[in-house]
This record gives sequence, structure tokens and C-alpha cells, in this order.
Amino acid sequence: MDLSELESRISNDTSPVSAARELLRERYNADAEAFRQGADVRALVHSRANTVDTVLRLIWNRYPFSSSPDIALVAVGGYGRGELHPQSDIDLLILTRSGIEDCWQDDLSSFITLLWDLKLDIGHSVRSIEESKAAAREDVTILTNLLETRTIAGPDELRNELSTQVYDDGVSTDRDYFIAKRQEQRDRHNKYGDTEYNLEPNVKGSPGALRDIQTIGWITKRHFGLQNIADLTRFSILTEEEHQILFQGETFLWQLRYGLQLLADRPENRLLFDHQRALAQMLGYHDEGKRLGVELMMQSYYRTVLALAELTDVILQYYDEAILGTGTADDIQPLNKRFQIRNRYIEAVNNQVFAYAPYAIMEIFVLMAQHPEIKGIRATTIRSLRAHRHLVDDAFRSDLAVTTLFMELLRTPHALDQTLSAMKKYNVLGRYLPEFGQIIGQMQHDLFHIYTVDAHTMRVIRNMVRLNSAEARTEYPLASRLIHRLPKLETLYIAGIYHDVAKGRGGDHSELGAIDAEAFCQRHHLSERDTKLVSWLVENHLLMSMTAQRKDISDPDIIHNFAQAVPSQAHLDYLYVLTVCDISATNPKLWNT
Repeated sequence: MDLSELESRISNDTSPVSAARELLRERYNADAEAFRQGADVRALVHSRANTVDTVLRLIWNRYPFSSSPDIALVAVGGYGRGELHPQSDIDLLILTRSGIEDCWQDDLSSFITLLWDLKLDIGHSVRSIEESKAAAREDVTILTNLLETRTIAGPDELRNELSTQVYDDGVSTDRDYFIAKRQEQRDRHNKYGDTEYNLEPNVKGSPGALRDIQTIGWITKRHFGLQNIADLTRFSILTEEEHQILFQGETFLWQLRYGLQLLADRPENRLLFDHQRALAQMLGYHDEGKRLGVELMMQSYYRTVLALAELTDVILQYYDEAILGTGTADDIQPLNKRFQIRNRYIEAVNNQVFAYAPYAIMEIFVLMAQHPEIKGIRATTIRSLRAHRHLVDDAFRSDLAVTTLFMELLRTPHALDQTLSAMKKYNVLGRYLPEFGQIIGQMQHDLFHIYTVDAHTMRVIRNMVRLNSAEARTEYPLASRLIHRLPKLETLYIAGIYHDVAKGRGGDHSELGAIDAEAFCQRHHLSERDTKLVSWLVENHLLMSMTAQRKDISDPDIIHNFAQAVPSQAHLDYLYVLTVCDISATNPKLWNT
């Protein structure tokens, strides 16, 4: 539809609904087809916002209040950023200088009614500048929405005045805002099980997904007054490489969300099984050998959010130091010639440590395991780690110093799952154990597993560690007793790491995994006895669960055959503990008496 024709129809028709609907339908359909043909999703997201801007502005200008200098139509939130996905809310603020005048009441009611008639997903509020300030002071979500605004119609100075006041410390200090958004992020991560690896992840709210990128943007706007995350490169907070990771990751997530909402035809941010296969086809993923196109798409998703989670750590840690810094001298605790703790974060004494001593790539995680007071890795050291992790090659994997450090890590009494998860997040674990690297983001399509293979494996290790806790004695009474009589816990942990490592390759993953586990044990100089035990556990990790769940355990022959398959009481103890931890890690709701 020609814009001048649209303007004429909306301005002059008794009801502009039909003309506006026609324009929206035309543009939405054209954008949807362009997306299917591979158009730039960023251009489409901004194009959709521009289309809605045009309709809203023309409808607003029908009313007498549109000429007043004391009222404006303002886009807020995601729409305020100029972003609009197919089923996104259109958040509006009708902003007044000092309140609603009586002569506006009926016209404003008519304006809102027209928007509902257009079937637009409108979220709106009507506030004066002072009322908006008061609301922002009370609610961090409202404050966040008001950090991202655009004037659609009316005088822009009203929005500028509001923005100036919203950024004032009287509404919220940098410190208070950062603490609130960081807690909001933690609560959101807990809601999604603190894992980006659910098989039906939320592309908006899951860890490492769009909301985390937006959190960085909000804190950036509040602290620096910047409108674009890219500007952080000028402050040396982001390197060019990191900005590319952020930009490309967001673009990929936008593609998923845009396509998902076209398929679902409703406000949907979850990558439900019902839509994954169709979405993969829409985005051009094809089967490759034994790997399905949908599996390749989902693995791209999981690896993208893993990289974004790593980057989010770096940026939020910078803000932690810059915004929440105590203003006092740093608390520095030397650990050895290569590492020290600064304000509870471990850091390399210089950025070349990993270059002249590559084994330090493993050592840093051992030190984290040995010092539970460490909150994480300092941002500068994360960057150095990223720059040098290409040194994790075959020579590194065979280095006696490195293999000794990894075994020391497994033998250190601590939350091993957290350390291994950190190694995975910083892309060290998948490089050190390439066979594990292959299952990062590997889906499991069955009735039981709700996590990817690597996330499931980390939960198995977590369950093993938790067996030493008081609550485990109630939940897993036998396993929590048996864990204390296992001669070497590291053999259990190795079996846990390798039990599903061969999934997705084709063939029997238990047999293939046993071969990988044996090679690991030999490379790490375990005794022949321990090597055989680990290999047996991996090859037979399903033996007990299959017998218990799929066979008649009141049949003496079944019991006899099972007993013959288990070489010793020690094997039985290890297998029982591994089985309990494995079943409990497939799905939190699966375990029962």
C-alpha cells in the first residue's frame, strides 16, 4: 500500500482499522516470506517495528491532542529499542507533562480501543513524567523499560526530559540497579534449572540466551549512558572479537525466535519439540550422515549460548568491580608463582602465564577446586585463557604434568561438578577430552532425558558429589552409605564422565564409551585393575537399570544371570551408585522408590 494512500485513508476514514489492518497484513506477510528466503533477520525485526510506528503515528495524529506540546506517544522496552518479532508485545507509554487533561479523556480511550481493534498485542500505561519517575523508583522492571525509549508521535522533549530524570541517582543508583538486575538474572536462571541445556530451551529466558544479552545492554545504558553495546569496545570492556561473539550470537537467537513465532503463530519463546524440526528446515539445516538437521540446529543453539554465557561472565564481572568495588585497596592473596586471588577471583599474575606454562590451563581449575572461597576467574584471565586454549592439543593431553593435575582435580574433595562445568563453559574440558567435546549440545530424544548429553553428565557428577550430603541420606539411603565404602571415588567420577560419551556416534554407546574410558585411564596412568573397573562400569552402566525396570526381578533366573554378570561386591557397589546417579540425572521427576 502506498504510504500517501495509507495516510489519506487513516486520516479521513471514519474508522481507519481496515486500512491499517491491510497494511500490517501486507507487510507482515512480505517480511515472513523474506525470512523464509533468507533475508537479514535484523532488518526484518527493525522493519516490523517501523511498520507499526507508521500505523501508530498516523492513528495518533487523527486526534486533537496530537498537536499538544504536553503529551507524547512513546515506545518502551524491546519496542523502544526498535525491535519487534512476529508475536512480540508492543509496549507503549502515553507520556504527559503533568497529567491527563479532561478534554483528552474520550479521545485517548478511543485511541486505545482502535489499537485493540487492530489486534495488536499492546501493553500500555498512561503516566506523567513525575508519575513515571515514581513508578521507576518502585519497580526495577519499569525503570528498565524507561531506559529504552523512542518517541513515536508528539514532542520528543517530553521523552528527553523523562530520560534525564530516570537516569538520576534519585531514582536508582548504579549500584542498586546493578544489584537488582544481577539478582533478577540469578532468579531467572534458577527458574530454568540454571542450565542452558534443557531440550526445549527458552530462547529468551534460558541462561546465555537473549535476556542475558539484554541485561548487559541495560546495565551498559544505566552505567555509561550508551545506546549500543558495540560502544563498549571504546571503553576496552569488550574486545572486537567479543563484540562479534555477542553480535553473531544475538543474530542467531533472533533467527530462532523469529522463525519459531512464525511457526507457532503465538507468543512462544520455547523451542518445543513440536516446532524444532520445522524450524530447522526453515533455517536451512539438512541431515548430515547420522546427524539429523534438527540435531545440528539445536547443537548450534547450545554452543552459541555456552559462548554467550562465558562472555556474560566477563562483562558482568567487570561491572562488579567497576560499580560495586569497595573503593579500598584490593585484597590480594598469592597462591603460587603463576596465580593469585584478587578480591575472591583467581587471576594469572600476568597474561602470558598460559603461553610459557601451558599446564597452567589445567592448574587454574585445580586451584579453584582447592580454594572454595574463590568466586570465579577474573575477566582479564578469562580473556587470556580464551587466547591460549588452542594450546590444548595432543602434546598437552599427553603431558605428565597435565594428566597428573587432572587426576588431582578428580581426587580433591569439592563440588567437582562445578569445576568441570567451569572447564566446559570456558571450552577447556571439551578440548582436553575431545570425545566429551563431541557431546556438548548433543540432544537425547527419548521419553526420559530432558537435558543434552553433556548437561546430563554434569548432573550425574553432581549427584555423585551430593551423596556425601545430609539430605542424600534421606533421598538415597543405600547409595549414600555405599559411597563411603568405595575404595577410590575418582574411578566412579571417570565412569560418570564417560558413561554416555559415545552417544550420537551410531553403534552401542556403552561399548564405544568403554573403549574411550580405557584410553583415558591408560593416558592418566591408572592401574590395570582400576582401568578394567572403569571400562566395565561404562560398558555395563545400563545393566542394573535395565534389569530392574524391564525384567521380572522375582524370577530367580533373572537374579542369577545378573549376579553372574557382576564380577565382585565392589563392582556391584560402584554400579549401584552409578545407576542411582544416572537415573536421577535424566529427569528430576523420574526418580522414585
